[in-house]
Amino acid sequence: MDFSLLLVVAVTVTGLIWLLDAVWWSKRRQQRMALAAEGQELAHGAGQASGGQEGGMTYAAANKGTPKSAKEPWLVDYARSFFPVLLIVLVVRSFVVEPFQIPSGSMRPTLEIGDFILVNKFTYGLRLPVTNTKLVDISEPERGDVMVFRFPQDPSVNFIKRVIGLPGDRIRYEGKQLYINGEAVPKEVVDQTDTDQLEEVLLEESLGDITHPIYNDFRDPGPQMRELRVPEGHYFMMGDNRDHSNDSRYWGFVPEENIVGKAFAVWMHWDGGLPSFSEVRVID
Repeated sequence: MDFSLLLVVAVTVTGLIWLLDAVWWSKRRQQRMALAAEGQELAHGAGQASGGQEGGMTYAAANKGTPKSAKEPWLVDYARSFFPVLLIVLVVRSFVVEPFQIPSGSMRPTLEIGDFILVNKFTYGLRLPVTNTKLVDISEPERGDVMVFRFPQDPSVNFIKRVIGLPGDRIRYEGKQLYINGEAVPKEVVDQTDTDQLEEVLLEESLGDITHPIYNDFRDPGPQMRELRVPEGHYFMMGDNRDHSNDSRYWGFVPEENIVGKAFAVWMHWDGGLPSFSEVRVID
């Protein structure tokens, strides 16, 4: 389900109903109310002139209340109430910040399954909802950013990975070592336990000024990737859980038009029990 599309449709429908009521339907209701009031005055005058029971009954019938055709429909009332709220949600979600939930372990240990994250929607430029067309160019992704993007093979699905290769970079991955432009990316083991016997070994990797944790499984040789050059307007993405991540090593590059935003914070964790706010943190 494309929530952005549903939100746009809801804003459009409620806004259109509110607009039609403001410029057309409300005026017609006012005219009906005026005619009803005029009829009540005539009936009241007739009742006073006759002074009889028949005239009194006519006056009572004329004062039963506003005709149904002159009352505000419930649909208009709901549209007027919900439109401002839906519009604010659409603007904030499309141009400021959008929440996401982490569904897999491909970004462990940086992000765990069940983490709820916030994504900055204007870091890389303002984009239209649904179409993702860029309106204003603000900045470009930097190596080491944790980025949400639309999966190139299925744009209806959002992925989150770390930016490894920028346009023009040469990327190689062999023997669990990442190479960028012919140079090995520095990394060191954090846990000094016997690495040959562990499924997950915690390391720290340095991408320029960004140092972040990664997992490697040294019992498995893992994927090997010959050197590739990142095309212009594209990015090479990898998960921090290097041996358990479906990323650019398998399906290729992410085009610039698929970018959603930069993940910057974890605000809640929920694994099916009670929500936890003890893991609130900034994403490195």
